[in-house]
Amino acid sequence: MKDLFNREISYLRISITDKCNLRCTYCMPDGEVPRRKHSDFLSFEEITRIAEVAVSLGIRKVRLTGGEPLVKRGICDLVAMLKALPGLEHLALTTNGVLLDSMARELKNSGLDSMNISLDTLDPERYRRITRVGNLSVTLAGIEKARRIGFPIKINTVVMEDTTEGEIAALADFCRRNGYRHQLINHYSLSADKKDNYSFDRPPKCSACNRIRLLADGKLKPCLHSDHEVPVDMNDIAGSIRATIEKKPERGGICSNRSMVEIGG
Repeated sequence: MKDLFNREISYLRISITDKCNLRCTYCMPDGEVPRRKHSDFLSFEEITRIAEVAVSLGIRKVRLTGGEPLVKRGICDLVAMLKALPGLEHLALTTNGVLLDSMARELKNSGLDSMNISLDTLDPERYRRITRVGNLSVTLAGIEKARRIGFPIKINTVVMEDTTEGEIAALADFCRRNGYRHQLINHYSLSADKKDNYSFDRPPKCSACNRIRLLADGKLKPCLHSDHEVPVDMNDIAGSIRATIEKKPERGGICSNRSMVEIGG
């Protein structure tokens, strides 16, 4: 499938929940997050059906995100359901690592191919401040468990205004020593009324973007930096996917109608 700018769309990111067990300052809105009913979200069967159609149209990679996907009850069942789809070449997951120590083995057995793990600092106190509630030692134990089980791991580090070069160097060294890939991610706001856009000079690679997003409430999103959404018509999933790809802009803007915790990054 190609969009209007001749980009091959082969990657579907699926946010399965907007719930999270951390409260990272760059992701979670201030104050209480509105509670949503279970019925507001797609079922595993609906997610799998949408993914099945997407794969039949040319999607080759699926990534599960949140919120935090591992807080979703039965997540390993969904992994197994998606892994069984003919034509899907790679099934990945992005996690904060908090629950990995107890769940990594089952995720591997269910067929998950790889994972990205969020880690913004190796300083325990700073980790606590960034996540508001997190314990660095728990996350590091989860990362180590996933490594021992044999997952290919990429560490995602959000670079904020107060991130130091020393922190980045320490994380890079941590990744080299353990065989992880290291990815730096720009910190930016998706809100149009905020000024904290990219904090270092690495703009989004819009010209090579090959992805669309399925949100937990059944909306397809053509671009992270856009407020365009297409509700999935379960009677015409292929049409919904094609309509989403047709709406994919040449370049994203700097705002979105959703918070990051709803989109999954």
